[in-house]
Amino acid sequence: MQNPPPNQQGDANAKTALGLDANLGAALGYPIGIIALILFIMEKENRYARFHALQSLLYHVGAVVVFIALSIILTILSIVLAMINNTLGTLVGGLLWLLFMVVFLVYFVGLLFCALKAYQGNWLKLPVIGNMAEKIINK
Repeated sequence: MQNPPPNQQGDANAKTALGLDANLGAALGYPIGIIALILFIMEKENRYARFHALQSLLYHVGAVVVFIALSIILTILSIVLAMINNTLGTLVGGLLWLLFMVVFLVYFVGLLFCALKAYQGNWLKLPVIGNMAEKIINK
C-alpha cells in the first residue's frame, strides 16, 4: 500500500463534483470508463478522485491500443500461417487467439484490482500510466 504521491491532496471520503464519495467515484471509474471521463472533467477540488479518474482513462486507452495492435498482428499471422499450411494455420491461429483472450482477462482483472484499491482509499499508482496521471494532476 502506497502513501499518497507527493504534492497530492484529496480525501477518499470527501464528496466529488458528482455527489459521490471520492472512493466510490474513483472505483466506479475503472470498470465504467464514462464515469472516469465525467469525473475527470467535472472534478476540480479532490485530487484523489481526479488522479484515479485519469489513471483509469489512461489504462483504458492503453488497453485499446494494445488490443488493436494485437488483433492486427494475430490476424496477419493467422492468414499467413493458413496460406502455408491450413492445419498448422488453424492450430497456431487458435493458440494466438487464446493468447488474445488471456491478455483480455489480465486487463479485466487489472480493472477490478484497481477499482478495489481505489474504493479502499489507496493511492495505487500503476507503473507507467500512474506517473503520467500524477504529472498531469499536479500541473
